[in-house]
Amino acid sequence: MQRTRFQRRQLLLSALLAATCAGAHAQGDWPRGQPVKFIVPFTAGSGTDVVARLVAERLGPALGTNVIVENKPGAGGTLGAAQVAKAAPDGYTLLIHSAGHLVNPAIYPNLSYDTLKDFAGVTPLASLPNMLVVTPGRFTDVKDLVAQAKAKPGGFNYGSAGNGSATHMNAEVFRLAAGVQAQHVPFRGTPEAMTEVMGGRVDWFFAPMVSAAPLVKDGKLKALAVGTAKRSSIFPDLPTTVEAGVPNSSYLFWVGLFAPSKTPKPAVERLQAEVVKIMNAPDLRERLDKLGAEPFTMGSQQFDQFIVEETAKAQQLVKAAGIKVD
Repeated sequence: MQRTRFQRRQLLLSALLAATCAGAHAQGDWPRGQPVKFIVPFTAGSGTDVVARLVAERLGPALGTNVIVENKPGAGGTLGAAQVAKAAPDGYTLLIHSAGHLVNPAIYPNLSYDTLKDFAGVTPLASLPNMLVVTPGRFTDVKDLVAQAKAKPGGFNYGSAGNGSATHMNAEVFRLAAGVQAQHVPFRGTPEAMTEVMGGRVDWFFAPMVSAAPLVKDGKLKALAVGTAKRSSIFPDLPTTVEAGVPNSSYLFWVGLFAPSKTPKPAVERLQAEVVKIMNAPDLRERLDKLGAEPFTMGSQQFDQFIVEETAKAQQLVKAAGIKVD
């Protein structure tokens, strides 16, 4: 049966209305009870993972859904980042990465994603000081470490949670500032690196305080200094590397939340607003403080600009340190 012109017009209008409503529903009603996944490109127990889980347990109730943390370590955090870059931009697959995310474009020339184009910054989450840790009895202090390393160029090694990771960059900033030569030993994550330091097979490691603090307090690791510009509230007697005699050696280690670049703006804005509230809640601030971390948040547009600027700085550091990945 042939439809009249009027009937065809009504069908077309109905289809357009349905599509419009569906689009509004998809963007305005996110997350609609569907689980949200945080991809953490480092091992469980890393500083990035600890922060991700603190946020996830509070974000789920705020959104009315489950927030799942999935660890996908390897290749300096690029494996997990690639998974999120290729995920549907619907707000259900997100990336929690560290400052190392901005280093990777400079050391991995064949990345399957574009760090600046394929991700939308939601907000940084927290700044986490790294601790310069060694096996007990190995070095008396930072000056002793530097003196021994200078006396035997290339005879010592230092660990990291992977090429380009924030732990690697902190070590390179320190190494360049101290003027020492040593061998870099990358691991899949922070726990593995700390294990090797405790075993005496790695000489030093700039470990995230959130991960290393319990081991330092138990005497399994010795902390020589913190890598940030100011001392930690939970280790007030521990000097910064600058105070310990190495000028220009401070490094900001932060963890942030990213979404695929074409994620609907309403979802990004909702995420940013909810996460900022979570990070500034008194109970979470107290938990972060006990770990030596601090909330570090900003608007999504401000974060995007921060990413551009920090990526340029990371490229300069990679060049100065001569970092290459075989």
